[in-house]
Amino acid sequence: MITSRDNPRVKHVKKLNRKAKSRRQEKLFVAEGERIISETPFSLLRELYVCDTYQKQEAVNRAHSRMQEKLEAVMEKAKEKGILEVVTEDVFAEMSDTEHPQGVLAVIEQPSYQLKDLMTDAPLIMILEDIQDPGNLGTIFRTAEGAGVSGIIMSRGTVDLFSPKVVRSTMGSIYRMPFLVAEDLPEMIRSIKGEGVRLYAAHLEGKKYHDGFAYTGPSGFMIGNEGNGLSRELTDYADDLLRIPMGGQLESLNAAMAAGILMYEANRQRRKDLGHANLV
Repeated sequence: MITSRDNPRVKHVKKLNRKAKSRRQEKLFVAEGERIISETPFSLLRELYVCDTYQKQEAVNRAHSRMQEKLEAVMEKAKEKGILEVVTEDVFAEMSDTEHPQGVLAVIEQPSYQLKDLMTDAPLIMILEDIQDPGNLGTIFRTAEGAGVSGIIMSRGTVDLFSPKVVRSTMGSIYRMPFLVAEDLPEMIRSIKGEGVRLYAAHLEGKKYHDGFAYTGPSGFMIGNEGNGLSRELTDYADDLLRIPMGGQLESLNAAMAAGILMYEANRQRRKDLGHANLV
């Protein structure tokens, strides 16, 4: 059992929680909470930490939901592999990034992908430029999974996907949604356009509403920064500019909301194209 806040492993978890540079260099991140740990692929799990009070509660009165059963399976495998550590309550509080810790956290290897992993037969790609709000990025990942998006491409200026707040807000989609962080986003955009992907930019200059285009073929949506929108450089790569209809005096929607509307319009069209009329 780890009982000291000065333990090197405790310090390592804290560093990964706080420093994006450390996460990038080590290709590791910290996930915390029962749900996201229960969904973690065991092949990515490197260290699992459990609060001693959590173990006692688990033995006495934890409901055996499907999530709890999955979590127990992860814990059992971690114990067998020798990567599970029990820590005292005060030490866990030191390691935790949340106000109300759930008593379980893990150090996890970052998933990695290549562009080919995002390019399905008729890919639907989200391209994000400098999204800054952790909640927006996490929500886009969750929505993308639900809408059947084939992958997400982010600029290096986008908030770190592996920061604790983003990881929590993905609700596990971080493990299932292929993604790339582009060091040179324009170059990557040229690559996917070369593969036949038609790009649409949500933009105030758009003359046509978003539901006036067909997204059943290889398609991509570009979403810009919350405050500044899409840069002119990226806008110029768009095959079409589109708008989302809006009432009142609003000019634009929250980035995650706008992305969700576009993704689900593409999802609706693709389901209809496949003949799922009862679901359209």
